[in-house]
Amino acid sequence: MEFLKLVRRRSFVSEVVYTILNIAFAIALVVVIRYTESIPLALGLVLISKWRVLAVRMRYWFVNVRSNLVDIIVSVSVVLNLYTIDTNPNIEDFHKLLLLGFATALYIVWLLIIKPRSKRSYVAAQAGIAIFLGVTALYTISFNWPASVVVIGMWLIGYSAANHILNTYDDETHPLFLSLALSTVFAEIGWVAYHWTIAYSLPFATGLLVPQIAIISLLLGFVAYKSYDSFYHHQKIRTSDIILPLLFTLSVIIILVFVFNRVGTAI
Repeated sequence: MEFLKLVRRRSFVSEVVYTILNIAFAIALVVVIRYTESIPLALGLVLISKWRVLAVRMRYWFVNVRSNLVDIIVSVSVVLNLYTIDTNPNIEDFHKLLLLGFATALYIVWLLIIKPRSKRSYVAAQAGIAIFLGVTALYTISFNWPASVVVIGMWLIGYSAANHILNTYDDETHPLFLSLALSTVFAEIGWVAYHWTIAYSLPFATGLLVPQIAIISLLLGFVAYKSYDSFYHHQKIRTSDIILPLLFTLSVIIILVFVFNRVGTAI
Protein backbone atom coordinates (compact mmCIF):
# COMPACT_ATOMS: atom_id res chain seq x y z
CA MET A 1 0.00 0.00 0.00
CA GLU A 2 2.83 2.38 0.79
CA PHE A 3 4.31 1.60 -2.61
CA LEU A 4 1.03 2.42 -4.34
CA LYS A 5 0.79 5.68 -2.45
CA LEU A 6 4.34 6.54 -3.51
CA VAL A 7 3.59 5.77 -7.16
CA ARG A 8 0.45 7.91 -7.05
CA ARG A 9 2.33 10.75 -5.39
CA ARG A 10 5.06 10.63 -8.01
CA SER A 11 2.47 10.54 -10.75
CA PHE A 12 0.70 13.59 -9.30
CA VAL A 13 3.96 15.50 -8.88
CA SER A 14 5.04 14.65 -12.43
CA GLU A 15 1.68 15.84 -13.78
CA VAL A 16 2.03 19.14 -11.91
CA VAL A 17 5.58 19.63 -13.18
CA TYR A 18 4.48 18.73 -16.71
CA THR A 19 1.65 21.26 -16.56
CA ILE A 20 3.84 24.04 -15.16
CA LEU A 21 6.58 23.47 -17.75
CA ASN A 22 4.13 23.55 -20.65
CA ILE A 23 2.46 26.73 -19.41
CA ALA A 24 5.88 28.31 -18.87
CA PHE A 25 6.95 27.29 -22.38
CA ALA A 26 3.87 28.87 -23.98
CA ILE A 27 4.36 32.08 -21.99
CA ALA A 28 8.07 32.14 -22.85
CA LEU A 29 7.22 32.00 -26.56
CA VAL A 30 4.91 35.01 -26.41
CA VAL A 31 7.39 36.95 -24.22
CA VAL A 32 10.21 36.32 -26.71
CA ILE A 33 8.03 37.40 -29.63
CA ARG A 34 6.69 40.43 -27.76
CA TYR A 35 9.99 41.82 -26.49
CA THR A 36 12.52 40.67 -29.10
CA GLU A 37 10.41 40.17 -32.26
CA SER A 38 12.89 37.43 -33.08
CA ILE A 39 11.46 34.49 -34.99
CA PRO A 40 14.77 32.52 -34.90
CA LEU A 41 14.94 32.83 -31.10
CA ALA A 42 11.34 31.67 -30.68
CA LEU A 43 11.90 28.79 -33.10
CA GLY A 44 15.00 27.93 -31.09
CA LEU A 45 12.81 27.51 -28.01
CA VAL A 46 10.52 25.24 -30.00
CA LEU A 47 13.51 23.18 -31.14
CA ILE A 48 14.79 22.86 -27.57
CA SER A 49 11.35 21.75 -26.39
CA LYS A 50 11.50 18.87 -28.90
CA TRP A 51 14.84 17.56 -27.63
CA ARG A 52 13.39 14.12 -26.91
CA VAL A 53 12.73 13.63 -30.63
CA LEU A 54 16.49 13.51 -31.26
CA ALA A 55 17.50 12.04 -27.90
CA VAL A 56 17.80 8.59 -29.47
CA ARG A 57 20.16 6.87 -31.88
CA MET A 58 20.47 8.61 -35.22
CA ARG A 59 18.75 5.83 -37.13
CA TYR A 60 15.52 6.62 -35.24
CA TRP A 61 15.57 10.35 -35.97
CA PHE A 62 13.55 10.16 -39.18
CA VAL A 63 10.83 8.04 -37.58
CA ASN A 64 10.61 10.32 -34.55
CA VAL A 65 10.51 13.50 -36.62
CA ARG A 66 7.81 12.06 -38.88
CA SER A 67 5.67 11.01 -35.92
CA ASN A 68 6.04 14.48 -34.38
CA LEU A 69 5.51 16.49 -37.55
CA VAL A 70 1.99 17.59 -36.60
CA ASP A 71 3.14 18.94 -33.24
CA ILE A 72 6.13 20.65 -34.87
CA ILE A 73 3.91 22.27 -37.51
CA VAL A 74 1.49 23.53 -34.86
CA SER A 75 4.29 24.95 -32.70
CA VAL A 76 6.05 26.66 -35.62
CA SER A 77 2.71 28.03 -36.83
CA VAL A 78 1.96 29.44 -33.37
CA VAL A 79 5.32 31.26 -33.42
CA LEU A 80 4.65 32.73 -36.85
CA ASN A 81 1.08 33.72 -36.01
CA LEU A 82 2.19 35.34 -32.73
CA TYR A 83 4.79 37.30 -34.68
CA THR A 84 2.16 38.35 -37.23
CA ILE A 85 -0.11 39.62 -34.45
CA ASP A 86 2.65 41.46 -32.60
CA THR A 87 4.11 43.20 -35.67
CA ASN A 88 0.81 44.09 -37.34
CA PRO A 89 0.60 47.91 -37.50
CA ASN A 90 -3.15 47.81 -38.06
CA ILE A 91 -3.89 46.41 -34.60
CA GLU A 92 -3.90 48.64 -31.54
CA ASP A 93 -1.55 47.72 -28.69
CA PHE A 94 -4.37 46.85 -26.30
CA HIS A 95 -5.97 44.58 -28.87
CA LYS A 96 -2.57 43.04 -29.58
CA LEU A 97 -2.17 42.10 -25.93
CA LEU A 98 -5.64 40.55 -25.88
CA LEU A 99 -4.97 38.57 -29.05
CA LEU A 100 -1.56 37.43 -27.85
CA GLY A 101 -3.05 36.31 -24.55
CA PHE A 102 -5.89 34.50 -26.32
CA ALA A 103 -3.48 32.78 -28.74
CA THR A 104 -1.24 31.74 -25.84
CA ALA A 105 -4.21 30.30 -23.95
CA LEU A 106 -5.21 28.27 -27.01
CA TYR A 107 -1.67 26.97 -27.36
CA ILE A 108 -1.70 25.90 -23.71
CA VAL A 109 -4.94 24.02 -24.40
CA TRP A 110 -3.15 22.32 -27.30
CA LEU A 111 -0.16 21.36 -25.15
CA LEU A 112 -2.10 20.12 -22.12
CA ILE A 113 -5.39 18.77 -23.48
CA ILE A 114 -5.37 18.11 -27.22
CA LYS A 115 -1.81 17.04 -28.01
CA PRO A 116 -1.44 14.26 -25.37
CA ARG A 117 -4.65 12.45 -26.39
CA SER A 118 -4.40 9.31 -28.53
CA LYS A 119 -8.10 8.65 -29.16
CA ARG A 120 -8.81 8.76 -32.91
CA SER A 121 -11.19 11.72 -32.65
CA TYR A 122 -8.47 13.71 -30.87
CA VAL A 123 -5.88 12.61 -33.42
CA ALA A 124 -8.15 13.82 -36.22
CA ALA A 125 -8.55 17.12 -34.38
CA GLN A 126 -4.77 17.39 -34.03
CA ALA A 127 -4.33 16.89 -37.77
CA GLY A 128 -7.06 19.42 -38.55
CA ILE A 129 -5.48 22.02 -36.29
CA ALA A 130 -2.11 21.45 -37.96
CA ILE A 131 -3.67 21.92 -41.39
CA PHE A 132 -5.50 25.13 -40.50
CA LEU A 133 -2.71 26.78 -38.50
CA GLY A 134 0.03 25.54 -40.83
CA VAL A 135 -1.60 26.76 -44.02
CA THR A 136 -2.61 30.04 -42.38
CA ALA A 137 0.94 30.73 -41.23
CA LEU A 138 2.44 29.63 -44.55
CA TYR A 139 0.31 31.94 -46.67
CA THR A 140 0.57 34.81 -44.22
CA ILE A 141 4.36 35.03 -44.46
CA SER A 142 5.12 33.62 -47.93
CA PHE A 143 3.87 36.46 -50.12
CA ASN A 144 7.40 37.07 -51.50
CA TRP A 145 8.67 33.49 -51.36
CA PRO A 146 9.29 31.32 -54.46
CA ALA A 147 6.29 29.25 -55.48
CA SER A 148 8.32 26.05 -55.10
CA VAL A 149 8.88 26.69 -51.37
CA VAL A 150 5.16 27.27 -50.78
CA VAL A 151 4.25 24.12 -52.71
CA ILE A 152 6.73 22.07 -50.67
CA GLY A 153 5.28 23.55 -47.49
CA MET A 154 1.77 22.55 -48.52
CA TRP A 155 3.00 19.07 -49.46
CA LEU A 156 4.57 18.66 -46.02
CA ILE A 157 1.43 19.83 -44.21
CA GLY A 158 -0.76 17.45 -46.21
CA TYR A 159 1.59 14.51 -45.70
CA SER A 160 1.99 15.05 -41.96
CA ALA A 161 -1.77 15.37 -41.37
CA ALA A 162 -2.62 12.26 -43.41
CA ASN A 163 0.17 10.19 -41.86
CA HIS A 164 -0.86 11.31 -38.38
CA ILE A 165 -4.42 10.02 -38.78
CA LEU A 166 -3.64 6.89 -40.79
CA ASN A 167 -1.24 5.64 -38.12
CA THR A 168 -4.23 5.19 -35.79
CA TYR A 169 -5.63 2.49 -38.10
CA ASP A 170 -4.45 -1.12 -38.26
CA ASP A 171 -3.57 -0.86 -41.93
CA GLU A 172 -0.10 -1.73 -43.21
CA THR A 173 -0.72 -1.34 -46.96
CA HIS A 174 -2.43 2.02 -47.55
CA PRO A 175 -0.94 4.68 -45.21
CA LEU A 176 2.13 5.63 -47.27
CA PHE A 177 0.27 5.72 -50.59
CA LEU A 178 -2.66 7.68 -49.19
CA SER A 179 -0.40 10.11 -47.33
CA LEU A 180 1.50 10.81 -50.55
CA ALA A 181 -1.77 11.13 -52.47
CA LEU A 182 -3.22 13.73 -50.07
CA SER A 183 0.08 15.61 -49.91
CA THR A 184 0.09 15.79 -53.72
CA VAL A 185 -3.44 17.23 -53.71
CA PHE A 186 -2.38 19.79 -51.11
CA ALA A 187 0.67 20.71 -53.19
CA GLU A 188 -1.49 21.24 -56.28
CA ILE A 189 -4.05 23.46 -54.59
CA GLY A 190 -1.17 25.22 -52.86
CA TRP A 191 0.31 26.11 -56.24
CA VAL A 192 -3.03 27.48 -57.43
CA ALA A 193 -3.53 29.46 -54.21
CA TYR A 194 -0.02 30.92 -54.49
CA HIS A 195 -1.07 32.73 -57.65
CA TRP A 196 -4.52 33.75 -56.40
CA THR A 197 -4.88 34.02 -52.65
CA ILE A 198 -7.94 35.52 -50.99
CA ALA A 199 -8.03 36.23 -47.26
CA TYR A 200 -10.78 37.30 -44.88
CA SER A 201 -10.40 39.72 -41.99
CA LEU A 202 -11.65 38.62 -38.60
CA PRO A 203 -14.61 40.57 -37.22
CA PHE A 204 -12.91 41.18 -33.86
CA ALA A 205 -9.50 41.99 -35.36
CA THR A 206 -9.68 43.50 -38.83
CA GLY A 207 -5.89 43.58 -39.07
CA LEU A 208 -5.69 39.78 -39.05
CA LEU A 209 -6.38 37.82 -42.20
CA VAL A 210 -7.37 34.17 -42.62
CA PRO A 211 -6.40 32.77 -46.05
CA GLN A 212 -9.22 31.14 -47.96
CA ILE A 213 -6.95 28.22 -48.80
CA ALA A 214 -6.61 27.36 -45.08
CA ILE A 215 -10.37 26.83 -44.80
CA ILE A 216 -10.56 24.87 -48.06
CA SER A 217 -7.59 22.66 -47.10
CA LEU A 218 -9.17 21.86 -43.73
CA LEU A 219 -12.47 20.89 -45.36
CA LEU A 220 -10.79 18.69 -47.99
CA GLY A 221 -8.79 16.98 -45.26
CA PHE A 222 -12.00 16.34 -43.33
CA VAL A 223 -13.68 14.71 -46.35
CA ALA A 224 -10.59 12.59 -46.99
CA TYR A 225 -10.60 11.42 -43.37
CA LYS A 226 -14.29 10.47 -43.40
CA SER A 227 -13.87 8.68 -46.73
CA TYR A 228 -10.98 6.55 -45.50
CA ASP A 229 -12.74 5.82 -42.21
CA SER A 230 -15.75 4.53 -44.14
CA PHE A 231 -13.55 2.41 -46.42
CA TYR A 232 -11.62 0.97 -43.48
CA HIS A 233 -14.73 -0.19 -41.64
CA HIS A 234 -16.82 -1.35 -44.63
CA GLN A 235 -14.24 -2.13 -47.38
CA LYS A 236 -15.94 0.53 -49.48
CA ILE A 237 -16.81 4.20 -49.20
CA ARG A 238 -20.47 4.27 -48.24
CA THR A 239 -22.45 7.22 -49.50
CA SER A 240 -24.29 7.48 -46.20
CA ASP A 241 -20.98 8.00 -44.38
CA ILE A 242 -19.66 10.85 -46.51
CA ILE A 243 -22.69 12.55 -48.02
CA LEU A 244 -23.12 15.10 -45.22
CA PRO A 245 -19.38 15.96 -44.93
CA LEU A 246 -19.17 16.19 -48.72
CA LEU A 247 -22.24 18.42 -49.08
CA PHE A 248 -21.05 20.64 -46.25
CA THR A 249 -17.59 20.97 -47.79
CA LEU A 250 -18.91 21.71 -51.27
CA SER A 251 -21.40 24.24 -49.92
CA VAL A 252 -18.75 26.11 -47.95
CA ILE A 253 -16.28 26.12 -50.86
CA ILE A 254 -18.95 27.38 -53.28
CA ILE A 255 -19.92 30.15 -50.86
CA LEU A 256 -16.29 31.11 -50.31
CA VAL A 257 -15.39 31.14 -54.00
CA PHE A 258 -18.51 32.74 -55.48
CA VAL A 259 -19.76 34.94 -52.65
CA PHE A 260 -17.06 35.84 -50.16
CA ASN A 261 -14.40 36.45 -52.80
CA ARG A 262 -16.12 39.80 -53.31
CA VAL A 263 -15.44 40.83 -49.73
CA GLY A 264 -12.08 39.13 -49.30
CA THR A 265 -8.68 40.73 -49.63
CA ALA A 266 -6.08 39.59 -52.13
CA ILE A 267 -2.71 38.85 -50.54
